[in-house]
Amino acid sequence: MDYMTLREASEKWGVTARQINYYCTAGRIPGAVKMATIWLIPKDAEKPVDGRTKQGKEQKNESHSTS
Repeated sequence: MDYMTLREASEKWGVTARQINYYCTAGRIPGAVKMATIWLIPKDAEKPVDGRTKQGKEQKNESHSTS
């Protein structure tokens, strides 16, 4: 499997490397693994929905109403 770094993911998804680190720590990126001090993210991983945005809040509410 091919992996990308936090920096590569941040450029691909248009968010800061720090935000990607938060996603990884929270387990929001499936397949992300930590090797020593470096997070490795699958190249085909999709950007997690940001719950702070209007779109993210709508998706969050949809997932709760279907449960």
